[in-house]
Amino acid sequence: MKILITGGAGFIGSHLAGALLERGDRVAVLDDLSTGAVANIQTFRDHPSFTLRVGSCLDRPLVAELVDQADVTVHLAAAVGVRLIVERPVHTIETNVKATEVVLEAAARKGKKVLLASTSEVYGKSAKVPFHENDDISLGPTSHSRWAYACSKALDEWLGFAFAREKGLPVIITRFFNTVGPRQTGRYGMVLPTFVRQALAGEPLTVYGDGTQARCFAHVADVVRSVVMLLDNPAAVGEVFNIGSNEEVTIMELAERVRTAAKSDSAIELIPYDQAYAKGFEDMPQRVPDVSKLESLIKYKPSTPLSRIIEDTIADQRNHAE
Repeated sequence: MKILITGGAGFIGSHLAGALLERGDRVAVLDDLSTGAVANIQTFRDHPSFTLRVGSCLDRPLVAELVDQADVTVHLAAAVGVRLIVERPVHTIETNVKATEVVLEAAARKGKKVLLASTSEVYGKSAKVPFHENDDISLGPTSHSRWAYACSKALDEWLGFAFAREKGLPVIITRFFNTVGPRQTGRYGMVLPTFVRQALAGEPLTVYGDGTQARCFAHVADVVRSVVMLLDNPAAVGEVFNIGSNEEVTIMELAERVRTAAKSDSAIELIPYDQAYAKGFEDMPQRVPDVSKLESLIKYKPSTPLSRIIEDTIADQRNHAE
């Protein structure tokens, strides 16, 4: 099978590309390298079944060419990271919505299957935990750019289902919950690699807010395995799936566990949200996925313990430092 991965030189995309190549698929990657990096795909850059095209998902002729050549498209290209979203809301909306429209249009012309990567952010300020795929969503005011990402990804999902209903396009939607692991950077506010970098450098671990907000972190290898299994399962078409761990941890506890695992003497410093991002920034107190739908269909769910995830992230950053 030939698979196109948009954003395939990014964190999740590069792991997915490697996994697909290992099982014998042909993989084409389209990436503008704005947040991805050639270093992420270096280990298989010269693989005979791998190709990289440097370009934008907004380039309609290029996307049409690559989609036509593929059997399946995995659309991962998107604006990522809270800091990037707050600082560049126009870029966030244009990148997410316009690029998704281009990919879906190209796929619909040939009836090619598409897996759209969405996010737990679409649940917004919902207090109903754990989050189920059919739950209502509740977003903040449009005056806060914080919610631009959630809204743009929700619109991506609606676009996907619209193409499915009107054009018969086979679409799968996955909502990722805090995917972490090797190759992830803290460049745009990703919390775990940021904590690890700070701990290894002996810098204060910067916890935003009061640290009581709770999250669940899934190892990228588990997430990729789930995606591959969904691609292979015809019953996944037309459905939305949460993909993530349900091992919950507060951000303060995460900082303490990173500091301990890294054998670091770093202090933990609380920084108000207004100072970290922007005035009026809102965060969710709890974000936990219900992964029963995923487990029911593919008989698998992300299960790597947080302790192993932290160890792998520390090892990865140490290796890069060396």
